[in-house]
Amino acid sequence: MQMLKEGEEADAEVTWEDQQNINSFSKLNARLDQIEEIYQEKKKEKEYLEDLESELELADEDELIKYRIGDAFVSLPLEECNERIASESAEISGELDKLSAKMVDIGKEMAKLKAILYGKFGKSINLER
Repeated sequence: MQMLKEGEEADAEVTWEDQQNINSFSKLNARLDQIEEIYQEKKKEKEYLEDLESELELADEDELIKYRIGDAFVSLPLEECNERIASESAEISGELDKLSAKMVDIGKEMAKLKAILYGKFGKSINLER
């Protein structure tokens, strides 16, 4: 196989293995989109919890706070609300770390496939997002 000069297009036949690489890249790309969407939702949820935590700093210690659990609101003491918020925030941070690691792993796999496919097909294939 020879190297392509700049501006040349490859006239390569697509083998079964190439098609499998293209399919794998497509699946990884779709999975990355899903994970990025979940990541953004979790990030927004964490921001809401941080805002809530800031608001509760202004609340009276003796006051019962309406705290959402599932679809219902329950009146809880301020201290318990702060504990629950801290717990949920830590849980979401862990989930964000896991999602971020998954995105990095998928990105690495996609980069390998991109190198293989661009090496064979050159400008004949578009793998950019």
